[in-house]
Amino acid sequence: MNIIDPRPSVISQRFSQVKNIIAVTGFKGGVGKSGVSCALALALTEKGFKTGLFDLDFSGASDHLILGSGKVFPREEKGLLPPYVHGIKFMTASYFSSDKAIALRGSSVSSAIKELFTVTIWGELDYLIFDMPPGVGDAAFEVMNLIPSAIILPVQTPCSLSAKVMERSLEIYKEGKFKVLKTVQNMAVSKEKGFYHQIFYDKKWPKAAGKADKLIKTSFYADTFGLAGKLVKESSL
Repeated sequence: MNIIDPRPSVISQRFSQVKNIIAVTGFKGGVGKSGVSCALALALTEKGFKTGLFDLDFSGASDHLILGSGKVFPREEKGLLPPYVHGIKFMTASYFSSDKAIALRGSSVSSAIKELFTVTIWGELDYLIFDMPPGVGDAAFEVMNLIPSAIILPVQTPCSLSAKVMERSLEIYKEGKFKVLKTVQNMAVSKEKGFYHQIFYDKKWPKAAGKADKLIKTSFYADTFGLAGKLVKESSL
């Protein structure tokens, strides 16, 4: 007997009022994917857009720490309504893990992502930022297969190893026919051509993590604010 999973049809309804989904992706640890995701969500909110942020890193969720979200928690109303954090609708796997890493593999990863997508009610949003699971494993592909309209925004550092890992990983996404923007270079040390955007190294921003009022005063945030402007101007978005 074949059992049909009803969740994919529910998921499409959950995201039906979200105009643009940007999947911020890093294929190597330490590239600053989460910092970029949080700053981008703050910047889009500051520009007046209805913005959401979804931390999908089950093994190492950190957006709540960067934003300093405190003890907020989703409210249940025929699903889960993400709480507002600094004007951003914010959902994270850390709400359900007691702030511990969640060790999931294979079908467990797929089921957890489907369940979180099914129960979360976003409502009307101009932009929803996915802080993607790391790499190109089961979790990342499950997200993209469920939400194929998401636009991938890759993040790397000036490190040559980061660049090589990024190049190999992006080929996999491109083979899957997903839309991929040019790469954002984070922690840049000099101006270089060929990137979608550069965010320059700022030694002050890590000290501002957890304090949004200080984070928005850093040059890291100013550079990310410029990135937000470019994304808004993209006619295809």
